[in-house]
This record gives sequence, C-alpha cells and structure tokens, in this order.
Amino acid sequence: MTATAVTPETSTPAEGLSVCVLGLGAMGLPMAQNLTTVATVHGFDPAAARAELAAASGITVHPDARSAAAPADVVLLAVRDGAQLSESLFGENGIAEVLSAGSVVLMTSTVGMGVVVEAAEKLAELGIGLVDAPLSGGPARAGAGDLLVVVGGTPSDREKAQPVLDAMSSTLVVVGDKAGDGQAMKTVNQLLCGVHIAAAAEALALADKLGLDLQRTLDGLQAGAAASFMLGNRGPRMLQAWDEDGAEVLSRLDIFVKDLGIVGKAAREHHLAAPVAVAAEQLFLLGEAQGLGLADDSAVIKTLAPQRPAQD
Repeated sequence: MTATAVTPETSTPAEGLSVCVLGLGAMGLPMAQNLTTVATVHGFDPAAARAELAAASGITVHPDARSAAAPADVVLLAVRDGAQLSESLFGENGIAEVLSAGSVVLMTSTVGMGVVVEAAEKLAELGIGLVDAPLSGGPARAGAGDLLVVVGGTPSDREKAQPVLDAMSSTLVVVGDKAGDGQAMKTVNQLLCGVHIAAAAEALALADKLGLDLQRTLDGLQAGAAASFMLGNRGPRMLQAWDEDGAEVLSRLDIFVKDLGIVGKAAREHHLAAPVAVAAEQLFLLGEAQGLGLADDSAVIKTLAPQRPAQD
C-alpha cells in the first residue's frame, strides 16, 4: 500500500466514544487532555500527582489499568519497550482479558515490528484490533493535537480509531494495512533522526576545535545546503549542553539508545549493512555510559567535546 499523508480535519466529538489512556506522564497526560474534546476519556497512572492532574482536566481516573481499560472502545497505550507492551496486554494484570471484542488498542510507542505483530495476532484471537501508530512530537504538540503519527493497521481497525487519530495528529501517514507497518516506518525515521543528531554534534564539535564561533557556525550552516531539521532543532540545544543544567529535556538521550538498537536489529534480521546507523548508535551508547542517558539527546555533543567551548 502506498503511504498516504493526511491533514486531519478539525475534530468533533464522536457520540458515545470511550477512550482509555494508560500512562499519564509527560506525553500521556496532554494527549488525554486533548482527547477530552472528542470522547469520554478514562485514564490510569500509578503516580498520584499525575492522576490528580488528569482528574482536574475532566478525565475519569481509575485505581488500576484494568478498570480504566474495561469500558473503552479505544485504548491508547504508550510503553517504553516491547517487554512493557507484552506485560501491559498479557501479563498478570494485563488488560487484554477485560477488553471488549471489537475494541482497538492504539499502540503509540516505538518498540520494533516483531513484538507488535505478535501482540496483534494474540489480540485478534480475542476479537480485539491493534492499530500500530508510533508518533513524533513533544508534550506541547501532544496537548495541541499537533503530532506526526504513522499508522499501520487493517482498514476496519483504523476506522474505529480514526476519531482518536485525527484528534492526536496534524499529519497522519497511513503506511500499510497491517500492524507492524507503522513500526517499520518509524524504524526508518529513527535511523535518519539518530544519524542526523549525531552528525550535527560531530560538526559543531569540529567547528569548536577549529576555533569558530558556534552560534555563527550554526546560523551559517542552517542557511545553506548543510541545513537539516535536526541541526536546526538540536543545534541550539547543543550550545546549551555545557550549561550547569544542560538543555531542557525534550527528548532523552537514552531513547535513541533504544531506537537505534531497534534499527540495528531490523537491519541485521534483513541482512542489511547499516554502518552509519551503527556509528551513531555507538555515540549515544557512549553518552549513556557517561551518565547522560536522562539528559536531552542534544547532550550527545559532550561525548565528543566534554569541555565548554573556548570562545564561551
């Protein structure tokens, strides 16, 4: 199926639609708040403070994931990795057993193809759909319904989840008709993003060694053929990496350790050499080993230039 990019129309409430958001953290809470415009939203988070914020936003908060998911037509699931996905759905307190036949799980994390395909097959045996919809964008964009979402799933499952997808996204890209296709597209996306961040860090570190003013260098690069989204977005944050608190954490460095690991695994499984992606992964792994895993991913420049630039 040819990938199709769609700019969703302004969302309107879907009569009787019930949505569950499991995990009301930095991304989950603003997504849940945004979804109250199109559905009745149920939610769960183990942190009492996050649950209180959700309740104040008109979200029906539950004491556990199962009770939150049971009444939902669509369950939005944001987990860290494949193990958490399997545990959330099929573990001792997994939600799959309480979901109604005909409901849909909307998988929004980047966890790799294999585990999503396996989860979709198990859910299908219970009459439950899975729409594979990894997303890009930070908390502010999540709250505004301004995310990029790439989607794989059967047409019937996508139709059930469409009001939620439309409310979440400013750009919705349908890349295939089966679960796993969204993960495949996001894997390709993350290869480029990780490589571009690593390349930006290397370029600015070299500029520093050559005695160039980094802000002028960044401005000049962005005006020419070397410009890229990641250079323009992460470059200014890289210049803040040596500040006492570093740059604001908008995307953690250890996320790219995970995502480039997924890229490498996919490449190996398909016998594809990916030397540039591997080199970028090693840079992020070095950053994690140096204690930067929870820092903004722009801090990867400190693996190459640990000291504050001389011109500062």
